[in-house]
Amino acid sequence: MSKILIFGNSGSGKSTLAKNISSKYDVAHLDLDTIAWQATSPPTRTSLAASKIQINNFIDINDSWVVEGGYSDLLQLIIDKADEVIFLNLSVDDCISNAKNRPWEPHKYDSQQAQDANLNMLIDWISQYPERKDYFSQDAHIKLFNAFSGKKEMHTTNT
Repeated sequence: MSKILIFGNSGSGKSTLAKNISSKYDVAHLDLDTIAWQATSPPTRTSLAASKIQINNFIDINDSWVVEGGYSDLLQLIIDKADEVIFLNLSVDDCISNAKNRPWEPHKYDSQQAQDANLNMLIDWISQYPERKDYFSQDAHIKLFNAFSGKKEMHTTNT
């Protein structure tokens, strides 16, 4: 039975790694992007309480899972249920390169063009990772990683 949390900066490879683990080991996969935001314009965050219900529903119906995202506030809600954490702590330059080369993510964008239109904002967001002081920051991820007492890995490359 595997219960894995994957976190890191945008563009660090969280979704790719989670999809690979899910496929290889036949475990359920939850991308926190799919529950963290309401479908409003502009997008607004779903409340922590509502997100927690969705996360708990997911882990209650799946014995083995991989959950990924950059939301340390959401990850903190379930870290005590994880067997393992993987922190993708890549350089900002590597994350930007990954973001520029990522395939279309239809669960996040209506089209490749819509995704591409968001790229400059995403690159700016990625660039701020080491300096931010929020739930999405490198500092928040380091604290989450350091506080976890189970099996944990930190990767600084996607290889």
